[in-house]
Amino acid sequence: MVEKQMTAHRVDRAICGWFWEYVLAHAAGDPSKVLQVVVSPTHYLFQVYRSGVTFLACTQVEMPPLMAIEFLSRVADVLTDYLGDINEDTIKDNFVIVYQILDEMMDNGFPLTTEPNILKELVAQPNMVSKMLNVMTGKSSTIGSKLPDATASFVPWRTTIVKDASNEVYVNIVEELDACVNREGVLVKCEACGEIEVNSSLPGLPELTLSFANPTIINDVRFHPCVRFRPWEANQILSFVPPDGQFKLMSYRVKKLKTTPIYVKPQLSSDSGNCRVHVMVGIRNDPGKPIDSIIVQFQLPPLIASADLTANHGTVDILADQTCVWTIGHIPKDKAPSLSGNLRLEEGLAHLHAFPIFQVKFRIMGAALSGLQIDKLDVKNTPSAPYKGFRAQTQAGRYEVRS
Repeated sequence: MVEKQMTAHRVDRAICGWFWEYVLAHAAGDPSKVLQVVVSPTHYLFQVYRSGVTFLACTQVEMPPLMAIEFLSRVADVLTDYLGDINEDTIKDNFVIVYQILDEMMDNGFPLTTEPNILKELVAQPNMVSKMLNVMTGKSSTIGSKLPDATASFVPWRTTIVKDASNEVYVNIVEELDACVNREGVLVKCEACGEIEVNSSLPGLPELTLSFANPTIINDVRFHPCVRFRPWEANQILSFVPPDGQFKLMSYRVKKLKTTPIYVKPQLSSDSGNCRVHVMVGIRNDPGKPIDSIIVQFQLPPLIASADLTANHGTVDILADQTCVWTIGHIPKDKAPSLSGNLRLEEGLAHLHAFPIFQVKFRIMGAALSGLQIDKLDVKNTPSAPYKGFRAQTQAGRYEVRS
């Protein structure tokens, strides 16, 4: 038995060593730029990169790649739920709990228990009291003494008895707007990537039905396991028994949007060793809600000797990595924010040959720019009518303006 474990340990180290050599050779040491499926001479490798940590799985036989990627993503989500921010230090400090979680989530190479609700009853979450007891008693196991009741339930994502239920449910639409504007100012691409987040604090075993006013605009949907697929397939209605607490009910994409809430118009011209910069920002399509947290940033082109940039609204900072960050905040009513100045090229250069790409950030509270609207939310099997709250938020994702 010991010999088998040592052999497996040597194989694991060899696979990890090969993977990092591959990362260095093909991605300059950046795991985030490596494909999620990599083929080695002896194994198929699957990787998910999250918060600076690489989750790696391997198999010697062919298998559905999405199964491995989804499992690794679930492992990352569970560890984030247990430990908060995932990094090398938190994993080392809680190595025993991480090992116990992995032992419960996979059995003999197959996914077993992946529901956080059940795992939290099987493996206790780390806290200061448990760490002190482990040090005093010398015991490091946090495995529960009995099998959770939810393992025999048809809704394993929900606890059998919900404590301190306030009979409330909140539904949030959270969207990120991805857009690309070319040098002529033409909108080449604009789409919204959204999530429906639910925070449920309902007693008993509630049945929820959520419908949209315009579900036909939704594409590329992905559901939480609690969602029944047949009602959605037949009538685009979400029918589900929610987990207790906050969770992501579904994700979606709305493609081919026609306009963006704000415009960014950069103008750059260079001659005689100088590059004149003028950038204007304003509201293109008023969403009816305030647009705030507006930031425009760009990487200074190479071979720039000095930069002198000022703005009539907000602040301008040039970071150590030569990133210019223009923090606007909100757009005032009396003037359009503008940034202007001069970039001095290095000696011997007359013209600028590489023009920067402008990255735009913003936030809009109370509006979903995709146009998705919730029609109604019905709640059944509760002792009394619950309080229902709705909210929407849009922020910029990958929003680029070419110059």
